[in-house]
Amino acid sequence: MINLFIKTDFQYKWLQKLHDKAATFKSKSAQIDELAMFPKENIQDLVNMGYTSLSLPKAYGGEGITVYDMILFQETLASFDATTGLSIGWNLGAVGELFEKKLWKDENLSFFAGEVQNGALVNRSVSEAQTGSPTRGGQPGTTAVKKAGAWVITGRKTFTTMSPVLTYFLVSAWIEEKQKVGFFLLHKDLEGLTIDETWDVISMRGTGSHDLVLQNVKVDDTKLVELPETPSGGPINGWILHIPACYLGIAQAARDYAVHFAKSHSPNSLNGPISQLPNVQQLLGEIDLELMKSRHFLYSVAEAYDDKARRVHLTNELGAAKHIVTNSAITIVDKAMRIVGAKSLQRTNPLQRYYRDVRAGLHNPPMDDATIKRLAMSAIEQDQANFSHHVPSK
Repeated sequence: MINLFIKTDFQYKWLQKLHDKAATFKSKSAQIDELAMFPKENIQDLVNMGYTSLSLPKAYGGEGITVYDMILFQETLASFDATTGLSIGWNLGAVGELFEKKLWKDENLSFFAGEVQNGALVNRSVSEAQTGSPTRGGQPGTTAVKKAGAWVITGRKTFTTMSPVLTYFLVSAWIEEKQKVGFFLLHKDLEGLTIDETWDVISMRGTGSHDLVLQNVKVDDTKLVELPETPSGGPINGWILHIPACYLGIAQAARDYAVHFAKSHSPNSLNGPISQLPNVQQLLGEIDLELMKSRHFLYSVAEAYDDKARRVHLTNELGAAKHIVTNSAITIVDKAMRIVGAKSLQRTNPLQRYYRDVRAGLHNPPMDDATIKRLAMSAIEQDQANFSHHVPSK
């Protein structure tokens, strides 16, 4: 099904490289989940392949992949191992956004490009227990105070995905003297920076999304790399589509398992496999319909984002893509489990892992309720604008 979306030799080449790792990554998934173990070897494999620097522009020594390229690769990777896919997606997305929007000064971008080329990994660290997701607009409790010419940063961040291997943390902090939220680039070896291993969940167990603890971490002025005008960062960011791409990959893996099971499972009450049963065929057809719907929507939104002339017309499509794909992924895994039956609940069966992992998508930004509200408000505002436009002046 995904072959329909391959458009270039470059995409084909990288999909082949990822498929070369498929057996290795799949073989570790159960253990990663069972032990809540971060997939360090998988991530290192991706670093060695050059995968982690793909979203660097060519001018900075990368491959300059598009958002469309990224979701194609990320969906494929997540179908092999969800933890690896979601984890590295944050790095690709953070780098892609930084350089596309030129969020930093040129010297900072040039320095950081060299770091990424040498295998450095980065993620934004923004969520906090008191504020929840920054997309809700809460002011961070983490503070940055100027003392003796240095910034002193104190606070605790939650959901710091990939924390066991991150080289840099892009940390949001409230700067009282500027009355703004700023972002600081913090190296993992800074004094006062520690990881509190708090991640103990039933979904995406191996992502190492622990707490980042900052106790009087001192950095110079050059490490204050961003002072966005709005807390959410301003213009829309297509690189967040790595999130739905991951859950689409999990859904594809669940679908493939269910199809294989239906074709090979032959109870003695039948003269052949259960794939001949109308109710099983109904579920399989519904699964593929959900996959088609999700994939066509996601990839068309990515394509529109990559086209600068069309990007200006995007309003709520990024949030809608995440909503549609993550909810479809949950539906797909549920239907796959209905086909497989009680065996799908065995701990040795990958479907129970897919079932738990896809639910994590509901709690990645943007949240469903926020997406729906934005769609409603846009419709109301558009109608108001249309009405105002047609009201004749006196």
